[in-house]
Amino acid sequence: MPFQSTYYSLFIKVLCFLISMSFYQGYSQNYFETLVDSIIDIKTSNYQDIDNTFRAFKTDTLKMMYLSKKSKETNYYEGESYALNMIGIVYRNLSLYDKAINAHTEAQQLAKKTKNIELETISLNMLGVVYRRMDAIRSALDYHKQALDLAETANPQSLALKRSIAVSQNSMGNIYLALKQYDLAIRLFQKSLTIEVGSDNKLGLAINYHNIGYAQEAKGLLKSALNNYQRSLKYNNDINSEIGRVICYNSIAGIYIKQGRNKKALPLINSALKKALNINDQYYIATSYLNLGLVNLKLNNLKNVEKNLNTALNIAEKYNLKSSKIETYKTLSEYNNEVGNYKEALNYYKKHIELDNTLTNERNLQYVNDLIIKYESEKKNNQIKALANENELVKIRLAQNKRVLILCLVGIALIGAILFILYRQHQLRNEKKIITLEQEMLRNQMNPHFIFNSLNSIKLYIINNEKENAVYYLNKFSKLIRKILIASTEKEISLENELETMTLYMNIENIRFSNKIHYNVIIDENVSLSNIKVPSLILQPFLENALWHGLSSKNGEKKISLQVSKNSNKYVTISITDNGIGRVASQKIKSQSKLQRKSVGLNITKARLDNFSKNLNAQYSIQIEDLYSDNNTPTGTKVIVKIPLKNLASKAS
Repeated sequence: MPFQSTYYSLFIKVLCFLISMSFYQGYSQNYFETLVDSIIDIKTSNYQDIDNTFRAFKTDTLKMMYLSKKSKETNYYEGESYALNMIGIVYRNLSLYDKAINAHTEAQQLAKKTKNIELETISLNMLGVVYRRMDAIRSALDYHKQALDLAETANPQSLALKRSIAVSQNSMGNIYLALKQYDLAIRLFQKSLTIEVGSDNKLGLAINYHNIGYAQEAKGLLKSALNNYQRSLKYNNDINSEIGRVICYNSIAGIYIKQGRNKKALPLINSALKKALNINDQYYIATSYLNLGLVNLKLNNLKNVEKNLNTALNIAEKYNLKSSKIETYKTLSEYNNEVGNYKEALNYYKKHIELDNTLTNERNLQYVNDLIIKYESEKKNNQIKALANENELVKIRLAQNKRVLILCLVGIALIGAILFILYRQHQLRNEKKIITLEQEMLRNQMNPHFIFNSLNSIKLYIINNEKENAVYYLNKFSKLIRKILIASTEKEISLENELETMTLYMNIENIRFSNKIHYNVIIDENVSLSNIKVPSLILQPFLENALWHGLSSKNGEKKISLQVSKNSNKYVTISITDNGIGRVASQKIKSQSKLQRKSVGLNITKARLDNFSKNLNAQYSIQIEDLYSDNNTPTGTKVIVKIPLKNLASKAS
């Protein structure tokens, strides 16, 4: 009887608990449905308002699916996009990457449809995170770069956009981590950290401190890394993030293992594994099993090492976690070497090296493209800085000359001294003006947008497996960059070299016009190109104007003709003719464009030609003619540039 009474009492308690839970869930569902109805009535487009409303429910996939369904039925695209992103995050944490990609892609398309930049940048960043988890580095970098560009162009920037910029910078830092570019990674993490500090986003602070620690650990700065991991753990505890604790426990344990404090590492890894299993995040379950195998190997507890490592390997293979596989192969090699299975140890080590090399090569393909742009930009900036320093030296020389002249006034006539000072000042002003012109020329020669777009165009040939076209245009591009760099160190080059450079430039720009532009160069028989000197890259602004103002908006046949003639011993005449829409139509399109950009190329060109002509017998001239048909329809534009010949050139010709 006592046993029956106890059993009956327990049954009543369980029944009451189930009834209360059912009542609570029903109440919770009713409350959530009320929230959905209220937000759909308002149809707010502000991300912060949507997130504040549903933040408590965003990990509940059933509720998010309900929000997605109701939003879709009422054409509330912002609500549907938000719900799909939250569902995608859950799928990602369960390592269901294909489902996560589908959810985030649909969310991004909906955000784009409704022109909601906040939701679109979040969707792009989430896609980048999924691809980064899959070690698809190129795709991840592309999505994060798109998100960063989109968020930075917005004005004004909301809190959500600022956080999106922080996420993009953080994620791109993680990609640099994977590429072992630790200093670059730390720089990006610190930029992201600055934004997160400003918005007091503890989750962002936790993530960035952890990532900085990871980069420091890779550089061998174990003490600094441990401090940052512990900072990250503190913020994760503040926001009660279980996944954050799993990450920090594993990372702190990794430091302890490297410091030989294996017994202190073991309980942390066990706690991390237990929490990862509860969360069911396969990526961190694999990481925890791998670390558990490693620490037991270090402690010489060999009994369960192979079992833990094989569990980690099975998860990594099932969910295609390449980074986890690389580390697991390495640790299995160490284990088999320890127990005397040298053949197996060698086999796992070979797998480790092979996969690591493959992954590194895949990552470096995208990195090299970015590095080219970064290198060229930095080189240009260094040249500008060098010219600026030279400018400062000119100023210093001017000041020194003034002091010297003051001392010399004792021994020379007053009028002579004044004339000398005026002459020197005039001379130095001319030098300063030349240096300033060279600085402006360098800024306009290697436009990062032109380089980036050219590389993207070549990348399309690679993606489309058009190897011959890719190699052909990559050779053209490298020759063009080399010629630009050489020309930037020379004030004057031969007209022959100038025309070769312009042909390369037109070849590269023509890719973006699907090779539909017919570019023709006509040289009169009496012109000796090698004996005529012109300012370097002087024709590029005229060709660029013909392309982007004359031909870019034109349908049908597109032509540019460049003719060189010499009708006088004083000038060489270069005419550039296009069959574009004409200046009137181009100016109208420009005035209607949202992006108003001031062009300074022609002003710089005139200043350079003016400087080139200073000591010659003739002056340059630029004449622009609008071309019309018989019925007064615009048929294009013609630019005629007359460049004076130097005495040496005149004699040679």
